[in-house]
Amino acid sequence: MKFTELADDGEDSEHSPAERIAAASRSTWVSVGVNLVLTITQIVVGVVAKSQGLIADGIHSLSDLVADFVVLFASYHSKKDADADHPYGHQRFETAASLVLGTLLLAVGIGMLWSAARKLEAPETVQTVHILALWVAAGALIAKELLFRYMLSVAKRVKSSMLVANAWHARSDAASSLVVGIGIIGNLAGYPILDPIAALIVGFMVTKMGWGFSWDALHDLMDRAVDEQEVQAIRQTLLETPGVSDVHDVHTRKMGDMIVVDAHIEVDATITVEAGHDIAVAARQRVLQRHRVLNLMTHVDPWRRPDLDHPARTASPQAH
Repeated sequence: MKFTELADDGEDSEHSPAERIAAASRSTWVSVGVNLVLTITQIVVGVVAKSQGLIADGIHSLSDLVADFVVLFASYHSKKDADADHPYGHQRFETAASLVLGTLLLAVGIGMLWSAARKLEAPETVQTVHILALWVAAGALIAKELLFRYMLSVAKRVKSSMLVANAWHARSDAASSLVVGIGIIGNLAGYPILDPIAALIVGFMVTKMGWGFSWDALHDLMDRAVDEQEVQAIRQTLLETPGVSDVHDVHTRKMGDMIVVDAHIEVDATITVEAGHDIAVAARQRVLQRHRVLNLMTHVDPWRRPDLDHPARTASPQAH
């Protein structure tokens, strides 16, 4: 799920960075509590009930618990003010956290695939599970689905892509618990091999999600631009600024959940440098107020009416 699914117009003027960080912290601590209980319950019952699928789901919950602490760590550091070494702030701590989270999931998923494959190589070693495992799997499914709905509602409210990633991670956990439950039912019905097959499917789901998070975060760290819809919304805001005749060369790059923008604006060539600077400042303020933009650098170009014969353009001033 992309950030653009959260907002129709690309604007987020309702919540300050501090409010978004507070919301992220609250929802993540709820996730910590849920995943801590699930991790202990699933692994202990999985060992007692001899269910590899439930143990795999418990390890998945453990990876969620570690991921929650990564999110908390990122939220704490991303709220730091800009300094000499980080003039644009520390928002990319969130992107780095997503990369760590994805790498963690990738490693856990590959380990789960390996363990399940070893079991499938020796199906005679697969034992019949205890019915208690089924009840725990059902409880985990309900808990994870409720956690997903809660976290996604918070993510939509404060428009945080990192929280969206964590919420959909919880939804994948619910799906994995469903698969594990089906595998346990099959095992109890006389098909023991279905339990390690369920563990294999869970491992594949975890691996796929880990790869997706890692790949997206890696692109964001390489200054990936935001989607065209959001670029056009920023461009329109610039065009609507009084005194701006046209806008071109709008370039964006992601900085955590925020955006850094460079743009060229055209103003009347006959006005003073001071007046052109004031227009650029007004344009910047409008963009920062209406969009999730961290900083906007404007380059002012002179504009002349095409029906008038004027001397060649002189060097254009820059506004910051």
